Amino acid sequence: MSKTNAIRILEAHNIIHKAFEYKSNDEEIDAVSVAHKIGTDPETVFKTLVARNEKNDLFVFVVPGNFELNLKKAASASSNKKIEMIKVKELQPLTGYIRGGCSPIGMKKLFPTFIDETAQLQEKIYVSAGLRGMQINLTPEDLAKVIEAKFADLI
Repeated sequence: MSKTNAIRILEAHNIIHKAFEYKSNDEEIDAVSVAHKIGTDPETVFKTLVARNEKNDLFVFVVPGNFELNLKKAASASSNKKIEMIKVKELQPLTGYIRGGCSPIGMKKLFPTFIDETAQLQEKIYVSAGLRGMQINLTPEDLAKVIEAKFADLI
């Protein structure tokens, strides 16, 4: 199994986690498809989204894969008037990750990060391990601790 930067960071912080690999292709990169491939409920697979405010500051939002990020709630949670998603072509230069393999752990910089509060209803959640075809399973609290995230109403 590959050892990604996200996994190395979790190991360095002694955070209990489990990695799951699955067959992936470019067309099937949504979190609901991932949930089916790894045999779990879609509400436990969280996607990582990157947005910016009017000052060009970046923010990361981690939301259940079967929901959409509410931009008004995201703006409120991050103390901004307005927030908008970055363009897909900007993702890799800004974070080091590609679409479908964007992990909230181990981005080029530690951006202000917010995890949807529904994560706290789950014993464990899945997030990308930093490449397509791999997920990490860990507690929402451990994820928040390692990426210095806050829980908020985002969906």
